Amino acid sequence: MASGASDPVVTWSKDDQPVVTWTINSSSPADIANGSSNVLRIENNGSLTFKDVPKRFTGIYKVEFTKSGLGKVLATFTLNIFERIQNVTLSTQPAFAQEGAERFTLQYSMLQGVVEQQTWRFNGKELQNGTRYLIQGSSLVIFGPKRTDEGTYSVLLENPFSSVTTHINVTVLYGPDEPIVEPLSVQPFYKAGDSLLFLCRAEGFPQPTIEWVFGGRTVSDFHQGVLNLTNVQTNQGGVYTCSVFNELTEKKLEKNITLNIYEKPLGNPLCSVTSVNNADLQYQCRWAGGTPQARLSFPALSNTSSGAGTFSLTVTASNNFDEKTLICLASHPLEQNTCNVTASGPIHFIPIVKTTIDPDGKTVVTIHCVSEASPQAVVSWSRGDEAVLDGLAYQISSDTTQLKIRSYNISTFLLTPNFTCTCRNPLGSQQKQVQLLGPSISDSSLFPNQDGTIITLTWEVPPTSIVTGFDIQMKGPNLPSNNGAKGSSNKYNIIQQKPGSARSADVFSLDPDLTYRFRIIPKARLYDGEPSEVHTVGPGEGLSGPAIAGIAAGIPCSILVLILLIGLIFLIFHIRKKRSYQTRYPVSRAVEKVKNMQHNTAPHNNGVLRSPPDYNRLHQTPSERSVTLPTFVPPPPVRVATTV
Repeated sequence: MASGASDPVVTWSKDDQPVVTWTINSSSPADIANGSSNVLRIENNGSLTFKDVPKRFTGIYKVEFTKSGLGKVLATFTLNIFERIQNVTLSTQPAFAQEGAERFTLQYSMLQGVVEQQTWRFNGKELQNGTRYLIQGSSLVIFGPKRTDEGTYSVLLENPFSSVTTHINVTVLYGPDEPIVEPLSVQPFYKAGDSLLFLCRAEGFPQPTIEWVFGGRTVSDFHQGVLNLTNVQTNQGGVYTCSVFNELTEKKLEKNITLNIYEKPLGNPLCSVTSVNNADLQYQCRWAGGTPQARLSFPALSNTSSGAGTFSLTVTASNNFDEKTLICLASHPLEQNTCNVTASGPIHFIPIVKTTIDPDGKTVVTIHCVSEASPQAVVSWSRGDEAVLDGLAYQISSDTTQLKIRSYNISTFLLTPNFTCTCRNPLGSQQKQVQLLGPSISDSSLFPNQDGTIITLTWEVPPTSIVTGFDIQMKGPNLPSNNGAKGSSNKYNIIQQKPGSARSADVFSLDPDLTYRFRIIPKARLYDGEPSEVHTVGPGEGLSGPAIAGIAAGIPCSILVLILLIGLIFLIFHIRKKRSYQTRYPVSRAVEKVKNMQHNTAPHNNGVLRSPPDYNRLHQTPSERSVTLPTFVPPPPVRVATTV
């Protein structure tokens, strides 16, 4: 129960999972988790009442009172649910204790109940955890049981409401003893073609059966205990097991020997380099497998150090090792091999930003900075001039390559100073600033299918853009999948919603005879970014806004040019018409003949030619003539043609 602010929001949680949420004095019913409404009930003062509580409601509970503008308070408690202990039985595993076995286990089971405390006793003496006994869960484990462990064992189980004691008698059996293997011919290793002979024996009652096992298969005569291998091959190398078994006690003991046959290691040697305290370089060479293991060394680093199977050397980092290739020599009796490794400082990289929504409804922006380097670079983070540390406001991944920022408000990310990630290893560092951007789309495309009934929209976002989802909008006729929902061809409607990780969307059931327009709206929770360009599909795709504006501006210009063209044509026509009004007279054939003759004969009269009569001048009135008209002698009759 809480006092202070009126009508706060109360939230009850079990193991950090909300189970009841309610605003005190609210007329709305409390929000109770599924499967809990018949057990949990919230009171008017915010208290939580449990009724007919099952055992699964055991856990850590937390209550939190929240009032906007005033803060919040919380309290935590642990609830344990107990049942009465009933029908307790004891059992053993295996059925009999065996002397020399690794362990012997006693275990209790019960029909119902919750145990708060258990006490084990042997012949009335309480047992404690130690080198011989381990009490764990519902079991008592006896390590290395002996004959002296035979007797009566009991367990007392208690809780606040009940207690039960149960007994069991344990008998310890023994044998066979540890097997003894006698090699008749001992060598450090064998080569293909050699012959081997081994003998295995063990004491026990009854006399145990003895067999040799290799690769899960028996390879010796039953009961004889003799392992005889002739013309041995490399695939016969490995662990051979002498297995002895007592049929009475069902006890089985094993003794292993390893048969060494030379074979080279698997594959090729592998080289690597790692960072030590971000100041030194550790070069490592590894060649797994092989018998014996290969001998490994880095001659360029040390002429005296080497190792078997895996070998490493640590040196102080310096520019001399940057982009320098070092060779590891791998020596084996059957093969000589090498590998190499090159250490390098971090190189140029591009930060990657991803945006998600956490269960609390907060926007989570993850900045990922990875620079290719050898050894792998460690990333440090800063905001402005301040270092960013792992905590409540910022979470840095275990490998330091990711920074997570959480907030309800998108402006928190956009108004925050730029983040800087620095990738560093012993050979250098690279630094990048990250400026977070609001939701935006950098590029988009539309791809229709051949029939025009399906289209695919694809888009990209800037690397540092904060995007939690996308709205796919359409303007045009309703789609059949909209179940007849009303829509307007003059406004965009949301037809699909995609998560922030999506980069494409398919739209089905389009009519190829109709026109549709599509665009993508990037979103950061409730904040909408600028829409993408509009993509149009269909037969009547129409004109874009800029095209319509260009046509509107071009119409007056076209009319003006047309008027000027008509005026020019009219002027040319008027000039030609005026010229056609001047009277022209036909020229006689005699005169035409004289002209032709003048072109074909030499000049006369001292080079002066006589011109034909000026007929236009003869038609002047008496007042227009300046001299007396000459006597006119008409030429002989000729045919004339009038030229118009």
